[in-house]
Amino acid sequence: MSRLPFEFFLALRYLRPKRTFVSVITLISVIGVMLGVAVLIIVISVMTGFDRELRDKMLGFGAHLRVFQYDGAMEDFPEVLRTVTSNAHVKAAAPFILDQVMIKTQPEAGKPRVAAPFLRGVDPELEKKVSNLSTNVVIGEFNVARDSVLIGMELARNLQLSVGDRIAIYSARHLEEMEKQRGTDNEVVILPDEFVVRGIFDVGYNDYNANVIVTSLRTAQKLNEIPGKATGLFVLLHDPLLAEQVRQELHAQLGPNYPIKLWTEENNAFLTAIAVEKNVMFFILIFIVIVAAFSIMNSQITFVVQKTREIGVMKAIGATRGQVMLLFLSQSLAVGVLGVAAGLGFGILVLTYRNPFLHFLRNTTGLEIFPASIYGFSELPALTDARDVAVICGSALVICVLAGLVPAWSAGRLKPVEALRHE
Repeated sequence: MSRLPFEFFLALRYLRPKRTFVSVITLISVIGVMLGVAVLIIVISVMTGFDRELRDKMLGFGAHLRVFQYDGAMEDFPEVLRTVTSNAHVKAAAPFILDQVMIKTQPEAGKPRVAAPFLRGVDPELEKKVSNLSTNVVIGEFNVARDSVLIGMELARNLQLSVGDRIAIYSARHLEEMEKQRGTDNEVVILPDEFVVRGIFDVGYNDYNANVIVTSLRTAQKLNEIPGKATGLFVLLHDPLLAEQVRQELHAQLGPNYPIKLWTEENNAFLTAIAVEKNVMFFILIFIVIVAAFSIMNSQITFVVQKTREIGVMKAIGATRGQVMLLFLSQSLAVGVLGVAAGLGFGILVLTYRNPFLHFLRNTTGLEIFPASIYGFSELPALTDARDVAVICGSALVICVLAGLVPAWSAGRLKPVEALRHE
């Protein structure tokens, strides 16, 4: 004899597959819940993975903290560097110079091209500790000595540059000086500095690849006429989530003359947009589950009509209104559990084989659903977060149970005499 309460026993017995209209609707409801849960898990996991990959790429080239000086370039940056690296949470730090310049290509034939990227001056040895630049030179070598520069892949493509080509660089100070003396008797023309492209980098983030060139710290100091100075320091932490705490500690050590920017502030608008889009997608796609819930409600209402006589018999032998309602709510819960479990399994299966499927689709049809040229990823990223899965599955179960409330309430309020007279 079954140890289950009779409400659950009857609910499971009534759900046994039979060739009836109700069983078909129930099967459709289970499939609807399965698809809704699976789509939600797939989309939210992909967006979470996309967010993580973007953060990694941003932080790989931009570090966790940036230390500046209020009144211009940082003169005592070696001392500030020692103070910063003495913090227990700091993994490494490196000086940098960042300023916008104008570059002009020098092709052997054809018209030269012009762009205005940011010039980043780095210490080659210290830079290896705070960024992934040295390991992401895809063409040429990591060489910024003397008149050498590295250039982003997208910028190199736009300017039609390759390793070994020469470029002319005008600093902002050069342009300002020429502008001041334009039209005067002592007007002068300042010749640009010439550099050779030694390497082309791809850090996986299009904004950096299209808008940054890199040279040595000493060369950048000379170009900007700030010998012995730096724009600031890049700081890498052991745990990026402690950035605010480390900022407070460094403020106490360095004083108010050294503002510190967090990595979250540098990219806040973009990362917030991704988070908002993820939430919007959740609320849009949850409607798939809601549509499936209406199918559950439809099948339960039909089931109540078909089982009116049985309901009358149960009430006549002593079943309470709550027990009858629990019977039909148990059916809705069972459909929800089956749909959620199937959706969870199907979603994990799709996420596991997402990239082989995309590769197969691309090789057979030529269709590129996730083009690397746009998104900067060679494969589709995904990260399945247990909290997201719990919210999705929990929400789906609640919706399925709520869908059974109306038919359960309708069945519970039937009177035995009227239910038996129904036949």
